[in-house]
Amino acid sequence: MNRRTKTAVFGAALLLTATAAAASAAASSDSGSSRTGASHSGASGLPAQAREAAALTGEAKLHRSAGDDITFSFDAHLAAKDKADPMKATGTFEWSHYLNGEGARAKAKVDCLLTGGKVAVVSGVITSSDLPGAKGKRVGITVHDLGHRDRLGYSWASTGTPVETKGLPKCVGSAPFEKVKKGTGDFSVTPWQPDL
Repeated sequence: MNRRTKTAVFGAALLLTATAAAASAAASSDSGSSRTGASHSGASGLPAQAREAAALTGEAKLHRSAGDDITFSFDAHLAAKDKADPMKATGTFEWSHYLNGEGARAKAKVDCLLTGGKVAVVSGVITSSDLPGAKGKRVGITVHDLGHRDRLGYSWASTGTPVETKGLPKCVGSAPFEKVKKGTGDFSVTPWQPDL
């Protein structure tokens, strides 16, 4: 066997030995943790938390050529343990709409959150508002998370105000036809991954 062939054979043997040793160590580590019932842990040594099932967070203003000051903010979450039931979502969302010093604001308690890819639909019942007749009404909002070019739609788009909306089911919104005003914020959607 010439020198070049011997070197190649020796190098291949070393590579195979190193690979086998690494695989053996990994298998030993896995079987040890499963024998003791230990869960995987993060860098801190604490058990790793399961990713929440879905979320919609963030704040931004909407673009209006007339200069309306419209802000929406979301803090809506569906816990990993409630993955199979979007109506167990928790959190709040709020919005305000003012033009020339007139307008109103409202805050709602989340009662449903559905997300798919970068689109979220959240609904909730208004718990506080300075718009007469709005408290107690269910509203729904749809968000399309597009980086800093997000879009948004709301259930009262066709009626004018949430007060005119009657009997809205949970997790119903409208197409996200409004655009976020550049540089004012961003919405973030965590996609739901149900077991289908």
